[in-house]
Amino acid sequence: MILPCLFVAPSENRGRGVFTSEPLLEAQAIEISPVLVLSMEERNEVEKTRLHDYIFEWGKEGGEACVAWGYLSIYNHAAEPNCQYEMDYEHQLITIRTLRPIQVGEELFINYLPEEGDIPPIWFTVQ
Repeated sequence: MILPCLFVAPSENRGRGVFTSEPLLEAQAIEISPVLVLSMEERNEVEKTRLHDYIFEWGKEGGEACVAWGYLSIYNHAAEPNCQYEMDYEHQLITIRTLRPIQVGEELFINYLPEEGDIPPIWFTVQ
């Protein structure tokens, strides 16, 4: 499920991003995407490719990864995002939910970093 008001467009200094053509409410689910779970061995192979930048860690142990369908891999990172992602391991889904009201035309951001206290160095520049 992707809300019909979401669209992909150029994002300044970031390539492409996800935007909204309608206002969004706080705590609103805007996308629920199925994922393709990769084993640790498959993850190791994918990490040798350009797809490395578009996979998510998966599983309670973090050894697996997943490819998320929909727009999920196109949301850009922000240290103070306006959306968050929630992983449902049992049903193999990721939900994007707003953290605050979002205005028309606003870009939607998530924070790619793991939970506080478990923050490794990141490979991209935070703007």
